[in-house]
Amino acid sequence: MNPLPRRPLGKTGIIVSAIGFGSFKIGRNQGIKYPSGYELPTDQECERLLNGILDLGINLIDTAPAYGIAEQRLGQLLSQFPSKRRDEIVLSSKVGERFVDGKSIYKFGADAVRKSVEESLRRLQTDHLDLLMIHSNGDDLHILNETDTVAAMQELKQAGKATAIGLSGKTVDGARAALDWADVLMVEFNLQDTTHLSVMREAQESGIGVLVKKGLAAGHLDPAEAIQFVLLEQSVDSLVLGGLNFDHFTSNSRIASEVRTT
Repeated sequence: MNPLPRRPLGKTGIIVSAIGFGSFKIGRNQGIKYPSGYELPTDQECERLLNGILDLGINLIDTAPAYGIAEQRLGQLLSQFPSKRRDEIVLSSKVGERFVDGKSIYKFGADAVRKSVEESLRRLQTDHLDLLMIHSNGDDLHILNETDTVAAMQELKQAGKATAIGLSGKTVDGARAALDWADVLMVEFNLQDTTHLSVMREAQESGIGVLVKKGLAAGHLDPAEAIQFVLLEQSVDSLVLGGLNFDHFTSNSRIASEVRTT
């Protein structure tokens, strides 16, 4: 298999693999939108999966407080890695949503952001995040315009708690509004949903990194066709995929390597 291609994430100075690892399934199996349920993996299974993913050349690890115990599990694993392996990882997390007692709780604003980041850093056993994004509840413009969430994230970036900041939103209007301050956008984009395409290209033109979520429509699309579709779009820097099956990541990485050379 050809090496998994990497490219700059906008103007952040961060280099990301064409495929990223979404950690949802290692920490949460409630309130899911996948076609079928699953058991959470053991600690040993998590360790094998993460090491295997890194061996494939995947360096972007995406997590969030909303992903159940994912941050805690990643922190335990990363603390055991040799420094060289830890330095390979681009670590991304979010603010705004937590998953507590089987349901999502949303809280935005400066105090909530600062508290959330400190808790994430503690769980992840690190002193900074490479990427920090707003985990929107869908009311993107309210979060961006009516709360001091963005200002708090900018302060955390200046303090070195996050290298780059951005929005993992749900609306085109929200993504477009974030172009004024974001270093990176995370948007839904797949064969069945191209509504963000214009703002993705605007972001690229402005030097803002573009990450894609739901590229397989939560497992409802054929991986070969879906991955090719996403990665052929030149505004996309990385496609974040979730899962627990290492063979699937191997296959998906092979597809990505064949589609993209840079």
